[in-house]
Amino acid sequence: MTGAELLVDGFGRVRDSALAAVDGLTEDQLTHRVDPDANTIAWLVWHLARVQDDHVAEAAGSQQAWTSGGWSDRFGLPLEVGDIGYGNSSAEVASVRASADLLAGYLSAVHERTVAYVDGLADGDLDRVVDDSYDPPVTFAVRLVSLLSDDLQHAGQAALLRGVVERA
Repeated sequence: MTGAELLVDGFGRVRDSALAAVDGLTEDQLTHRVDPDANTIAWLVWHLARVQDDHVAEAAGSQQAWTSGGWSDRFGLPLEVGDIGYGNSSAEVASVRASADLLAGYLSAVHERTVAYVDGLADGDLDRVVDDSYDPPVTFAVRLVSLLSDDLQHAGQAALLRGVVERA
């Protein structure tokens, strides 16, 4: 298995887990908060897709699906168009409201772009340094594995919240 194949498999697991977390839920269920400041399923899935979209587009030197695919307009969120969720306030988390279909559509669009880019990488491409401000410098492989880790954690959080919502 090549590095690209391994990454494609990993990003497929992110997509599958996040899609399962939102499937069939209402907007109220997707935005349920277990306490007044908790993240919601909608925010978690939106955020993991936004981060993936942002990071992969930057690496590929392409536009994000969020803007080029019209997803920002479809979501109509009261956030800056470049917002990917890092450091969002409780009110900003609450402002991420979307249907399961809209979240699934955006995540799927991001996944397709990610796979199209990552699948074409050679193992040597993964050794490229993308951030030399760290010691040791961060390679593209490390950045992608960090992205996978973050996305899988958020997909797991969304799945946990789904279980809480379904039992409420």
